[in-house]
Amino acid sequence: MYRPRDTRRGQLVAEVTNDLRKYAADAQHVGHAFANLHGLGPTDLHALIAVMDAELVGDPVTPGRLGEQLNLSSGSVTALIDRLERAGHIRRDRDTADRRKVLLHYAEQGAALAMEFFQPLGRRTDAVMADFTDDELETVHRFIAAMSTSLREHRDAVRAEAPRRGTA
Repeated sequence: MYRPRDTRRGQLVAEVTNDLRKYAADAQHVGHAFANLHGLGPTDLHALIAVMDAELVGDPVTPGRLGEQLNLSSGSVTALIDRLERAGHIRRDRDTADRRKVLLHYAEQGAALAMEFFQPLGRRTDAVMADFTDDELETVHRFIAAMSTSLREHRDAVRAEAPRRGTA
């Protein structure tokens, strides 16, 4: 709609852009369904994803880093962590190397709920990826990683601009 489609590349770029937008919206709906099913709000869901992502790369998130990622004040992030901990979704652990440092981890109860909900989607995802060669998946991975980086950079630029405009 907003992109020129007068060449094959223009058509492909427009289709890929539209598919990414639809995928993001659909993924958000699935995430919200999980959140609603378990009494979580959108920020709770984003926090759980951040905790999970940090654990997947072996670098558990601290409350301070979580607050930065979610653009929350320290008081708001403390309330968020308290709420998620009470609900059994996350746990706080002291860093073994620096006992002053608190690390956030997915709690077993929360992980079990997420696994139960998302395993059918994982099976569907695996089935789709089975139709692609390793070389194709490498290209898709490179593309998605670059697009994710671009999106995060734009998000950060928008956040940096917001205080100058007087908005949050």
